[in-house]
Amino acid sequence: MELWFTEKQTPSFGITMKVTETFVTEKTDFQDLAMIETEEFGRMLVLDGMVMTTLKDEFVYHEMVAHPVLFTHPNPKQVLVVGGGDGGVIREILKHPEVEKAVLVEIDGKVIEYSKQYLPEIAGELENPRVEVLVNDGYMHILESKNKYDVIMVDSTEPVGPAAPLFERGFYQGIYEALKEDGVFVAQTDNPWFKADLIQKVNQDVKEIFPIVRVYGANIPTYPSGLWTFTMGSKVHDPLQVDISRLPELETRYYTPRLHQAAFVLPKFVEDLVK
Repeated sequence: MELWFTEKQTPSFGITMKVTETFVTEKTDFQDLAMIETEEFGRMLVLDGMVMTTLKDEFVYHEMVAHPVLFTHPNPKQVLVVGGGDGGVIREILKHPEVEKAVLVEIDGKVIEYSKQYLPEIAGELENPRVEVLVNDGYMHILESKNKYDVIMVDSTEPVGPAAPLFERGFYQGIYEALKEDGVFVAQTDNPWFKADLIQKVNQDVKEIFPIVRVYGANIPTYPSGLWTFTMGSKVHDPLQVDISRLPELETRYYTPRLHQAAFVLPKFVEDLVK
């Protein structure tokens, strides 16, 4: 008998893949968590029925959250990641030697625990001495932090359950206040095929707070539609003004200095959403 996992990305569309082994299925204090082995994408973390990360394509998302914003800020020393308990964004942040401290605030400690156990390729830097891991509410951490961080990255699930407040205007205002005077933030903002209204709303909210707002994209096969967006808000620094000739070549598999500016070139229908 074959076992298949299906993520219903809309009420009438989903993706499905063959499962070869199930390691964990647990209802945590915050969400339904599963850790499975799939034939096509390797080990996979699933939260509330949604694919969070897989060994095959995780590098795209994690690199594109971390590197564009870290290269936009000229000297990012203090960095915060909200969510991201799998540790992939932290791994990418540590490739930047100027970062002195990376703080991870994840609300669900079980995500951290099982990622360390089953996804060491992703979570392997969570115990690095430059990293501080807090099992806490990222929303509250932001509100309690003032003028503290150079860069903030919001690595959340889709806007359901514990992640819903991370897509509200008040959260972006809190981020603005938690950043230093030349701070930059980035958040994953879902896909334009099924969540156009969300992208439009987030873009409008962030534009009311930050003087510089840019949207960029990446191809992530296991995320709904495969086309994923990220929204960057900055007080001073514009990612489109980065001198890519001066960027070092990091050990990456998706992001490159040449891709830095290219990622901000959007398809026309996405461009129209964020005018």
